[in-house]
Amino acid sequence: MSCSNGPGYASPLEAMEKGPIEKLLYVCCVQPDQSNGKSDLLATVDVDPDSPTYCQIIHRLRTGRPDDELHHSGWNVCSSCHGAKACAKRDKLVLPALLSNRVFIVDTGKNPKTPFMFKVIEASEVNKVNCTALHTAHCLADGSVMISAMGDLEGNPKSEFVLVDSKTFTVQGTWVKGKAARFNYDFWYQPYHDVMISTEWGAPRIWKRGFHPDDGNSPDAYGRNLNFYSWSKRELIQTIDLGEDGVAPLEVRFLHDPTESQGFVGTAVGSSVFRFYKRDDGKWAAERVIKVQPKKVSGWFAGPRIGGLISDILISLDDRFLYFSNWLHGDVRQYDITDRANPKLTGQVFLGGAVVKGSAVTVLEDPELDAQPEPVFIKGKRFFGGPQMLQLSLDGKRLYVSTSLFSPWDRQFYPETIKEGGRIIKLDINTADGGMSLDRSFLIDFSEGIDGPILPHEMRYPGGDCTSDIWLAQQ
Repeated sequence: MSCSNGPGYASPLEAMEKGPIEKLLYVCCVQPDQSNGKSDLLATVDVDPDSPTYCQIIHRLRTGRPDDELHHSGWNVCSSCHGAKACAKRDKLVLPALLSNRVFIVDTGKNPKTPFMFKVIEASEVNKVNCTALHTAHCLADGSVMISAMGDLEGNPKSEFVLVDSKTFTVQGTWVKGKAARFNYDFWYQPYHDVMISTEWGAPRIWKRGFHPDDGNSPDAYGRNLNFYSWSKRELIQTIDLGEDGVAPLEVRFLHDPTESQGFVGTAVGSSVFRFYKRDDGKWAAERVIKVQPKKVSGWFAGPRIGGLISDILISLDDRFLYFSNWLHGDVRQYDITDRANPKLTGQVFLGGAVVKGSAVTVLEDPELDAQPEPVFIKGKRFFGGPQMLQLSLDGKRLYVSTSLFSPWDRQFYPETIKEGGRIIKLDINTADGGMSLDRSFLIDFSEGIDGPILPHEMRYPGGDCTSDIWLAQQ
């Protein structure tokens, strides 16, 4: 049988230089109104400017099940399989459900515009390995899929990773063989340095009930560590406590160059970005390189200060720019990270957030702005809520931004989004000098349609993107 070079791209720069311009977005959407049999869905969105259905949802694939909370997704195979798995195809999207513990396998290969449900891994199969609260799905070079789990069957914190066969889509067991961390969330592996790094949200029984300001001070509620595992031995080898600025480290991103031994992580409660790196002695270290200062306010239900709440970060494929979203302050930032230890702010766009003018919050002291930002309207529609998930085009020129974080928290912080639905907007990127600008002709409105208002979270392209692909170095 004749095969090509396999899925993905040989290198991050090849993906950036030769990858196609995205024409479709696959968006995980939560249905906040579960009455009358309504369910979460995967929305297929047309982002081709030459298409008559540009900026429209062109297909809805519903789970048909209650209380899933679709959140993140990954692929059956990706660039880590390039060459070694030459006959494999990136044609199945893996969608773990954060609350129901189901895993939905979606076929996107036969017709990318109308994906269909290929298989459902029922919760009973995942429960057999005592794992719940599934989050990040990454494909591995051996052809399996690994999904991070944050809890046990009782909702206590747990750091484990469920292994799924990417051909049969059956649960094969768990990954950790030795010592494990206490909490879990996101992860990124890099065999060249024999390491896998994982982050920590908190105990599922805590974050499921909503955000309580005092939880951030409790070591039993939210984590604050970076955890380093030996990739070959599958055991925890080092833990770094990030301190008060490191509470709830969420999305973690290695630099895309697989020989690099450093990357960045954003912390939600701590509103900071840390750089982690490998020292000369082989140990790992971390340093805070960005701190989003809180704003002193009145009228805020959670206290006298509002932090940024960094909810997502990503890195351009050439490892030049880092982006992150401040879900509560309402802005998206771009930093030049050419000097890895000293990120330089090169772009910032305010979209909404809790401190927008006209909200219930009055800002009393702001170390950054002279006045509360104005509400943003695009094509006559207001941007409700705050910027949350990010996805960058392969060429680095377009940054897509969605609004939903986690529906119980959406309902608590931004109740208007439950009524109005979410949004996806686009920022145009100056890749030469840095900088971002809002494209006021682009809006994907999730308030309309037969499903009623829905909440968009993570976004993927059919051919891979900046956050699902991991490249392996030549050994």
